[in-house]
Amino acid sequence: MAARTGAAALSSPVWCSFLLLLCIFLNVCNAVISYSRQNLIDLGFKHSLSVSGEYQRTHNILEEIARPPGSPWMVCPPSKRRRRRRERKQKRGCRSGSDARLRKQPHRPALPSLFVSNARSITHKLDELELQIATTSFARNCSIILITESWLHPLIPDAAVELAGRTLHRHDRNSNSGKSRGGGLCVYVHNEWCCNSRIIHTHCSPDLEVLAVSCRPFYIPREFTVVIVIAVYIPPDANVGTALSLLLNTINKQQLAHPDGVFIVAGDFNKACLKTVLPKFVQFVDFATRGEHTLDHVYSNIRHAFRATPLPHLAGSDHLCMSLTPTYTPLLRKTKPQTKTIKTWPEGALSQLQDCFSTTVWDLFSSHNLQEYTDTVLSYIRNCVDNVTVNKRVRVFPNQKPWMNSEVQSLLKSRNTAFKSGDRAAYRAARADLSRGIRKAKAAYRRRIEDHFADNDPRKMWQGINHITNYRSNNQATSRIDASLAEDLNRFFARFETTRPSAVTPLPPAPSTGTLTLREHQVRCVLRSVNPRKAAGPDGIHGKVLRACADEMTGVFTKIFNLSLSLNTVPPCLKTSTIIPIAKKTAVVSPNDYRPVALTPVVMKCFERLVCQHIRASLPPTLDPHQFAYRTNRSTEDAITIALHTALSHLEHRGSYVRMLFLDFSSAFNHIIPEILVQKLSHLGLSTPICLWIKDVLTNRPHSVRLGPHLSSTITLSTGSPQGCVLSPLLFTLYTSDCSPTHLSNTIIKFADDTTVVGLISRGMSRTTEMRSTD
Repeated sequence: MAARTGAAALSSPVWCSFLLLLCIFLNVCNAVISYSRQNLIDLGFKHSLSVSGEYQRTHNILEEIARPPGSPWMVCPPSKRRRRRRERKQKRGCRSGSDARLRKQPHRPALPSLFVSNARSITHKLDELELQIATTSFARNCSIILITESWLHPLIPDAAVELAGRTLHRHDRNSNSGKSRGGGLCVYVHNEWCCNSRIIHTHCSPDLEVLAVSCRPFYIPREFTVVIVIAVYIPPDANVGTALSLLLNTINKQQLAHPDGVFIVAGDFNKACLKTVLPKFVQFVDFATRGEHTLDHVYSNIRHAFRATPLPHLAGSDHLCMSLTPTYTPLLRKTKPQTKTIKTWPEGALSQLQDCFSTTVWDLFSSHNLQEYTDTVLSYIRNCVDNVTVNKRVRVFPNQKPWMNSEVQSLLKSRNTAFKSGDRAAYRAARADLSRGIRKAKAAYRRRIEDHFADNDPRKMWQGINHITNYRSNNQATSRIDASLAEDLNRFFARFETTRPSAVTPLPPAPSTGTLTLREHQVRCVLRSVNPRKAAGPDGIHGKVLRACADEMTGVFTKIFNLSLSLNTVPPCLKTSTIIPIAKKTAVVSPNDYRPVALTPVVMKCFERLVCQHIRASLPPTLDPHQFAYRTNRSTEDAITIALHTALSHLEHRGSYVRMLFLDFSSAFNHIIPEILVQKLSHLGLSTPICLWIKDVLTNRPHSVRLGPHLSSTITLSTGSPQGCVLSPLLFTLYTSDCSPTHLSNTIIKFADDTTVVGLISRGMSRTTEMRSTD
């Protein structure tokens, strides 16, 4: 016991010393200086060195991630961190683009989103397809999944290949294809986009497999009625011509049944191209889908409808998958509704006008000042018309159906009112009335279109074709409609106006036969023949008024016309013209793509028609026999016949040949110079008063351009003749009547501004065609 106590006493100092040293060592180890992030950055900048190439070579740093030699080791971060958009409390607007719109409303796109794949046995790739649907938002929300080469057969039930939340439409390859396996088409329709889908056509042959599905989604732009999805598979060894012919018949049949439908044709076309038979359809796949070749195509009858994006292969398939994002903008968003003021004619309005004008004392407006006299009469007529008519402001929507009328709109408002009231019986009755009204309006519209083809009237038939094909609206497309464009077009159309010498050497005047005097029966006849459908000119007097009240207004207009002829002047209010630019092409690029059509007063058209009859009666019958335009009993067929007969008759001789030069005057009517025209008219035997009157018509003409709701400033022109006036065609033919050949072997055949110079060359002749200048 004593030994143990002594040992403990001896070891205790050693143990205490060991513990003391251990504590000191631990305190030293824990006494590490702590630095903040900013302190370390400051230390780094104080002792920073440039990156050297030697350091990179020594440490084997890859060139792809190595910094350029001489750059600092540390880069100072910005003083203020940029806030991400998702961190902002108040977002600055919404994200734009087709992808953002589709993410915002995945089941309400303007056109369906598509996922297209050549699966090569969908049963073996269904798990990966379900995985893509589960992990990819586009595949999960896409409206239609289209699968070609499904390799399904009747022994595989629908339940084995169904996808949750989607309706399956399948068409398996059968014995008509001449093959025992392969092929097959599947279309999956998302139930949240459309629950009303059905198969409307199937076809299976050695050259073509087709599955057509009709979809009526919950939302579709009003300009469309249905979405037709056509899945196509053309085998590699198929006859391309036969396959395209069968496919064309299928599409034409469906387009005839659904003229306002959206057609989407997608699938594996291999060597075929649908645009060879349907050039109006647009192909959206612009990348290779198998190796270096584009075998999978997607077509549609709507331009700018989709944007195609390649996706990875589906499992072991050798074709790329494709996603098609809808990029179509509905008409209601593309074009704002237009508010127009229309003039409505209540029942009995024309009878009131006739009574008003029959009791009017027109002599009260009589004046020796022609401008004042004409302005007063026209202002009085406009005031009387405004008193019996009603102006209404209507909104015209770009996607409005042609059969929509006021009755259907009234029934639509009644239906909406009944819905808001909560009365089920009233709402049910209003819906039934609206359905009957729509059917009635459609039937009336159909009868109106059919009437265009019932009579032997070319004008009505052409109107019917325009209604069916929507031809006129397609040609009115323009990039921008604003006041600046109207001013630019006004200056462009007036570019032919030049300063000319005031003194022109006059030709010896023909013997004057006196001033033309019009009779009341002539004026009455021309007023009664006015087309009531023609638009009113700048004076605002409609042809409907002139025709209905011809008997009452004959006297006053006869006096105005005769006063104008006696003074050899035309009041500016009758010479004013408003140019309506008509697009020559669907895609307008420059101002030259517009055709300037002049809108002149209807009263002036009647006046010109009377003067035109007098000029035609004064011209010699043998004048310019090779001019075939604007003449009775002459047409383009006559001009073609003369040209062919002249050429072929000469070619019957040995050693002869024919040279033909085809000319077309650019802006022909705008190049008429009034001073030169008057000299030519005088040489033709027209009276001096008529020549001076025509000169006054063409000089100092107020001219403006109307483009939509915008009206340009007024420019005064003294060159050319308005395109749309009654006198313009006749004046141009007289202006070019002296354009005749100087050599007997030459012939100049004209149809307005289209000219053909025929030169008959015989053996030994070396002379060229000569033509006397029209000036």
